[in-house]
Amino acid sequence: MMNNQFSQYLSDFLALFFPKICAGCGHVLVRQEKQLCTSCLFHLPITNFHLDPNNQVARQLWGKFPFENATAMLLLKKETRVERILYQIKYANRPQLAYFLGRQYGETLVKSLVFTNVDVIIPIPLHRKKLKKRGYNQSFYLAKGIGMALSKPVLEHGLIRVGESVSQTKKSRLERYDNVQNVFLCADGHSLEGKRVLLVDDVLTTGATLTAAAEQLIAAGCTISVLTLARA
Repeated sequence: MMNNQFSQYLSDFLALFFPKICAGCGHVLVRQEKQLCTSCLFHLPITNFHLDPNNQVARQLWGKFPFENATAMLLLKKETRVERILYQIKYANRPQLAYFLGRQYGETLVKSLVFTNVDVIIPIPLHRKKLKKRGYNQSFYLAKGIGMALSKPVLEHGLIRVGESVSQTKKSRLERYDNVQNVFLCADGHSLEGKRVLLVDDVLTTGATLTAAAEQLIAAGCTISVLTLARA
């Protein structure tokens, strides 16, 4: 009891000099808030796509590769709190924010039972050069949060990125698909054969990256479901 009180006093003291900031609005977080303030959490554009098998993510991926279920937690629009949150996750050294949101969404998915039949969760990997520069893979932290909520194992190196694609931001739809061709390799296809895999990425734009990764897992004998933090 005394140790807990001391830890809280120390945390409060440090917060005076190093306040924790909400990733969505930049306001200082109060004691009970984590990563996002109460207002930002309340106003997140939650999709509830997991409740609709014909949702926007599923329709976008139809015909690209076979999958069981597909969903995204948030809708992404320019100059919104979701865009700020994604920026903080990817470029401001806040991987725990991805974990926090993954766990939040995972707890929602548990109630719906839609994704509870997966065997393993595999995040989209970064190329080793980008991983070294950033220091972490945000999709792995997102997958860890989801895995904690669903009580499913996360296979961090289930896929390996063997090719270094350049930024997709300014590329056309066709160029994005060409850019990620043959950049993924299934690390141990034999152990994944027959497994239901939940493939996790941070953002769905054209679906090029997810398609390239899913093709490798399907070739290894996996059944795929897809989850992203946001859909652009």
